[in-house]
Order: sequence, then C-alpha cells, then structure tokens
Amino acid sequence: MSSTATPVLAYIGIGGNLGDARAAVEDALLRLARLPHTTLRARSQLYRSAPIDAGGDDYVNAVAQIATSLAPHDLLAALQAIELAHGRERPYRNAPRTLDLDILLYGDQRIADDRLTVPHPRMAQRAFVLIPLMEIAPDAVVPGLGAVADLLGPVADQKIAVLEPAGK
Repeated sequence: MSSTATPVLAYIGIGGNLGDARAAVEDALLRLARLPHTTLRARSQLYRSAPIDAGGDDYVNAVAQIATSLAPHDLLAALQAIELAHGRERPYRNAPRTLDLDILLYGDQRIADDRLTVPHPRMAQRAFVLIPLMEIAPDAVVPGLGAVADLLGPVADQKIAVLEPAGK
C-alpha cells in the first residue's frame, strides 16, 4: 500500500439493504477507524432511505469523514476488502447489497480512471449522500459542482429519515 505524506480528508458513503444492514453499517464504521494510516474523524447519524433506480428493502446509510494517508486506489482496495468481509456481491448494477462503501470525496482531487471516479459521479443526485454529508461537513464543497448545501434542492423529494438509535 502506498501512502501520501500528508493525510487527506476524505468522505466515505456507507450503505446496505440486505441482512442486518444497520449492523453492517456500524461494523463498517468500526473497520474504517482501524484502517492503516487512517483516522475516523466524524460520522453521521444512520439514515433510512428508499432504493433509487432499484428494488428491494430500504437502505441504511451513513457518511464518514476520515483523515487518511492511504493513496486513493489503496483506500478503494481497503474499502472493497471491508465489503467482501460482509459478503458483498455485484451481480448487476444497483443490485441490493449487504454493504456498499464509496469514496465520495478525496480532498479536493478529481480522479477518473477505469477503477475510480472521485468525486463520486452520482453523489449530487442522492439525498442519502448529501444529507449525511451536510450533517458532518456543512461547508463541504464537491469539486466541479460547488457547495453541498447548494446541491440539496434537486434531491429534496427523495425519501430519507434519521434512524432511531438502536435500543430505543
């Protein structure tokens, strides 16, 4: 794994809708905190959202802010290893999933290759990304698109709600 000299602030989108999705998202947050050269700086509340462009059960979603010295593709590999540990399969686009981890933002970098696109190409179209991101980083800016706060209008009709804390 390669690393950068100075840690980069990155945002990770987390979601799942198969099995115990809440437990999978909570476990993913714990695993993010244990990644090498990475510190979990903030995490949103858990949200429930309806699937977009897909069927299946509602999703449990969150966004995490990390400071990482992992290079972008090494971070992607680490996230995919966490997904695999949760039995992630990719039978078709937008398939229901046990766990999905996406690099939403990696500093102010723009990356576009056959393995990784940052900023995440559909993040501005997803309330389940923008609302939790606003919760932990109200001043966040998406390179090429602008302030996250300014992106909320077009997704205002998407169904999303904060999940009650476990045990309540």
